[in-house]
Amino acid sequence: MNRFRTNTLLVLLACFVLVFAGCSLFEGPEGPEGKDGTDGADGTDGIDGIDGADGHVTCLVCHSDENLAQKQHEFAASQHSSGDIAVGYAGGRSYCYPCHSHEQFVAYSNGFAPHNISNPTAWKCSTCHSLHTTFEYEDYALRLTEAASIWDGGTFLLKGQSMFDIEGNSNLCANCHQSRRAEPALTGSGDTFEITSPHYGPHHGAQTNVLVGLGMAEIAGSTAYPDAYSAAHAEVACVGCHMNEGDHSFEPSVESCASCHAGASDFDIGGLQTEIEALLEDLKGKLEAKGVIHEEIEEVFELDPETGDIVQVALSDGYHPVIGTHDMVLVRAFFNWVGLLEDRSFGVHNPDYVKALLENTIAAVDAL
Repeated sequence: MNRFRTNTLLVLLACFVLVFAGCSLFEGPEGPEGKDGTDGADGTDGIDGIDGADGHVTCLVCHSDENLAQKQHEFAASQHSSGDIAVGYAGGRSYCYPCHSHEQFVAYSNGFAPHNISNPTAWKCSTCHSLHTTFEYEDYALRLTEAASIWDGGTFLLKGQSMFDIEGNSNLCANCHQSRRAEPALTGSGDTFEITSPHYGPHHGAQTNVLVGLGMAEIAGSTAYPDAYSAAHAEVACVGCHMNEGDHSFEPSVESCASCHAGASDFDIGGLQTEIEALLEDLKGKLEAKGVIHEEIEEVFELDPETGDIVQVALSDGYHPVIGTHDMVLVRAFFNWVGLLEDRSFGVHNPDYVKALLENTIAAVDAL
């Protein structure tokens, strides 16, 4: 090898050795430890956040097999799920919008105009419950909870009001459980009123009107009418009595009554239902005698189980108004009678209001 190249390589190697050796041979003693850095902007050490609740647990409050199956079973036995009240011929008619089918109510809750439905189905879980919004335990996800519009409220007001507001979840019920028709004195004038249909009267199930004390025919009399929304049961509202511990059959429970009425063993507390039923029967007799209502009899053929013969029998189809022109007082009396009868609570929803309506109505009819 060339001597020059050899010397050059030796020089370079010596330089590398000196550089690396210098790190240890010429390094001074270790200096003092530096100060700690400053804390964060808030002046405190960071703290781990608290673990949140298991999201699956929140879902299982409703969606466990046991809980969901129970609610589905209860709802299947309810009037909202079965029978003509749930769907029937009315379910597809735009005129019956929005209460008699799943499709109509969902359309209404989403702001769609009334329209006919060709294949309506009965109510189901998703009729009242829409998609979740917060996924928290309190997220009941009801489609409607704001104050409910009074049907035909653009045409008439009830004591100046166009909305029912029984607060929160019970407002969902108020969308359907109302008269839909104004009492005769608000849509007619003068001393007489013409009934043009055997279906005239408040729509079946005007429970909200009775509960809050708005919309029945308040005929003047000696018994004072309570203020709207003043009934204690209006504060408890629908879900307070009809959904004891989340019961989706919507059957009222005596246990709910007992929380306010100590010792209650049935709904006839203090004999109220017995008293109201007697007043309704009394008013019915007077209206029938005045020619305002009549019982419709339907002739049908049935199998006689004892003889095996086909026989013709007469069945009552209930009482209906007589088409024609009647005294305004009598038509208002009919409106109250059928509305309170189909409220089905026999006064429980609003005792003072119901008693005032019936006592003043009966007195007015007697005075004719």
